[in-house]
Formats: sequence, structure tokens, C-alpha cells
Amino acid sequence: MDCQTTVASRVTYTGIGLHSGQDVTIALNPAPAGSGIIFARTDLPGCPKVSAKAANVTNTMRATTLEQGEAKVFTVEHLLAALFAMGVDNCLVEISSVEPPVADGSSLPFLKLIESAGVTNLSELRPSPFVVKKAIAVRYPDKFITILPYDGFRITFTSTNPHPLLGVQFGDYEITPETFARELAPARTIGFMHEVEALQSQGLALGGSLENAVVYDDEKCLTPLRFPDELVRHKILDVIGDLALAGRIAGHVIAVKSSHALNTALAKEIVHASM
Repeated sequence: MDCQTTVASRVTYTGIGLHSGQDVTIALNPAPAGSGIIFARTDLPGCPKVSAKAANVTNTMRATTLEQGEAKVFTVEHLLAALFAMGVDNCLVEISSVEPPVADGSSLPFLKLIESAGVTNLSELRPSPFVVKKAIAVRYPDKFITILPYDGFRITFTSTNPHPLLGVQFGDYEITPETFARELAPARTIGFMHEVEALQSQGLALGGSLENAVVYDDEKCLTPLRFPDELVRHKILDVIGDLALAGRIAGHVIAVKSSHALNTALAKEIVHASM
């Protein structure tokens, strides 16, 4: 069995939140075995903490929100995806606002942050991953996500979007540190000009810009793409971050038009099945 891991040193990153638009600094800190990923709100009295666990998900509108007592954080999925894919089991994430920096809208800056910190082994053994024995599924009328028995961790995703430049996109990846770094981490979040006003009226996308999202108007893409199918790659990145809330998993995820709501619902079902 492998040993548990944590980051080897403290590293920091400063930017603005995608939805909050607030300036924020995060610090990744080494953490003891068995602690998992914990967010500590350094801007609040007593630095209240929330664990990155499926049971602490309270909202999934446009992003995944975690709450525990006075501690609340949202849009955590890009950072969680990077920590999961890079094999970091334990980390104390100090955060000076309600939302991590959006960075460039992808997981790549967080991947580089983890690489700069280094990953080190702890003396305690890593628990065996939950091995899916039978299908677990969450279905809505026109979308679903399921996980099937599989020797490894694989995600197959089909995305459909009415925009003429998007349409149907399909992605299928075995999730390894190398594949994540090369094929998925650089994929950025997608936005549409016609949604901006509505989102901002709900207090969302206040920090969004052409520098931290792939933005489309009605006819064209306003941001140079990193991949022709960047949308579905980012959707898979989101699945990784959301399912990280269930811990290490061995299974094949198949999703059609899935969202944070379905992803985190599946994470909760996986936790229930593992008990």
C-alpha cells in the first residue's frame, strides 16, 4: 500500500474570485495524516474550518459550495481537482475570502503551485480506494452521471450545448497525474456574454473576464482556445474536483450533460455505498 501524502512546504497564491470578485490569497500548508483537505477562513474570527467532504456540500449553483459551522467556501472544484490528481491526501488550505482565486479559469495554476510546494510522503498508509462493485447512478430527465466497476479511475463525458461553435463534445480519459497535467488541467471554465448580466444580478461572475474564462458571444469565441474541445475537458476537470469529495475511487465514470449538482450527488452516493 502507498503512504499518505501532503505538500512538502507552504506556498501561496493571490488573485480574485470568479464569482465573488473579491481579492483573495490562498496558502497550501502541510497537514498531518488523516486530516484530508481542509479549508480555513483566515478572514473570519477564529479561522473556522470546513473539510472537503461530500457531506459538507450545501450549494451547487455554477460552482460547488462547502459549509461547516461558520466556515463557507465555494468554487473549490478546480483546486480540489489539482490536489486529487497530483495525489495530495492532506492539506490545510488557508483562504482569506469565501472563494479561491479563479486564476486563469483552469486547474493549471494550482497544479504548478502544488509542484512548487512539492509532495511528500507521510509515515501512515493511505487507505485503499473505494472499489465500485456495482453501478451507482444519479439521473435527471435529460442528463445523468454513473460510476461502474473498473480497475482504475476513468471518466467518459458527453457534453451538448446549443451554441453553433460547441454542439456535442466527447471526452474519455484515464485519470493519471500525467494525463491530468497535459490534457485536463489547462482547460478553462466556459462563459457566455448573454449570461453575464443575469449572473451578476445573482451576485455571480463578478470577477469573470476574458483573462480567466473562455467566453462566447452569439456567433464566435472571444478567447483563443487551448483545445478544440476545451468545454468537455473542463467538464471532466469539474467531475474530478467534485468526486474528490468522496475520497479515492476505483471506477469508470460515465456522464452526459452532468453538472456540479449531479457530480456532488454522485459523490454522496459513493460515500454512502462505501459505509
